[in-house]
Amino acid sequence: MDAAWYVLLSLLLGFAVGALSVHLLGVAAQRGRRVMAIASEPVPDGIASMVAVLESAGVVLDGSNQVILSSPGAEALDLVEGRHLRVPTLVEHARRIWRTGEAETIELAHRRGRIGTGTELQLRVRITPLGNRFLLLLAADRTEEVRLAGVRRDFVANVSHELKTPIGAVAVLAEAIEAASEDPERVRAFSKRMQVEAERLGRMTKEIIDLSRIQADDPLEAAARVPIARVVDVAVDRNRVAADAKRMRIIPRVLDDVEVLGSEELLTTALQNLVANAVQYSPEATHVGVGVRVQDGIVEIAVTDKGVGIAQEDRERVFERFYRVDPARSRVTGGTGLGLSIVKHVAVTHGGEVTLWSRPGQGSTFTLRLPAASHHREETA
Repeated sequence: MDAAWYVLLSLLLGFAVGALSVHLLGVAAQRGRRVMAIASEPVPDGIASMVAVLESAGVVLDGSNQVILSSPGAEALDLVEGRHLRVPTLVEHARRIWRTGEAETIELAHRRGRIGTGTELQLRVRITPLGNRFLLLLAADRTEEVRLAGVRRDFVANVSHELKTPIGAVAVLAEAIEAASEDPERVRAFSKRMQVEAERLGRMTKEIIDLSRIQADDPLEAAARVPIARVVDVAVDRNRVAADAKRMRIIPRVLDDVEVLGSEELLTTALQNLVANAVQYSPEATHVGVGVRVQDGIVEIAVTDKGVGIAQEDRERVFERFYRVDPARSRVTGGTGLGLSIVKHVAVTHGGEVTLWSRPGQGSTFTLRLPAASHHREETA
């Protein structure tokens, strides 16, 4: 074959390759235009409006898992950063849903915050396709729900453990009485001890019921104006007998005639517990002070004793359920470890707090701080 044929074949091959290249470029350009059209097509108004008003966290993703829309809740939970999801687990699930087309609900722990350790949140996320072009993520913060479930489990476990002691003691004492039926002195001693354990069991049962009721109710939903002077009078009067038995004086000093909003019964119970603790853990022939004053719209009810005091490492824990600084002393005094927990819950549910100052060997001061009624009303008006 001479050179002319080679030139002709080369020209024909070049034309074929060029035509094919132009065709492929045209197809690619057409597909690119379709993809760009789909990607640039706006999210329907209904979806955009829904995401904008969501109280929970909502995020809309496109086919490349880019964030198209996000609600304020999603930003509050720190789920998005610009046009990207911050949670790799959600990205993995989104990819799978693009493949399967089936909605999923997942539970995950997400650490909010980018400085320090942050806060770990427990989230329930529902991911579902929106047509063929978008995915919708709805995230609910279950952190408080999970925490409360843990609190309930711990509470049931603690109650079961604490009730075993007096119930077991009563059973043992009953057997001892039966074995000592021929010895009146021992029977009387065992009977007296059984009465102590029965009283402790009754007191613990009552305080468990009180604590459960306080945790279930919101006293500010149907709040009444409560005169603090009357609360002090009743709480002090209920502890007179115990104080007289130890030759102690309870000295109330109400500097301001003031009212708070809430439940008089619960507030009286809280203050009665503080006074009872002061009487129990103070030496004989001392005194307990109950003072009331108003400072910057806050009613401060302080209960001061001359007792053994509380060490620094125990001060944060004394408000925990069933926590006792001195378990051996609590068995003698009949303490249940629930009184201060009840005080704390009453304070919190009334929009206040309880604080503690203490020095070992010198005594303690527990202060119940609550918004004054007039001040509270001005804030909520």
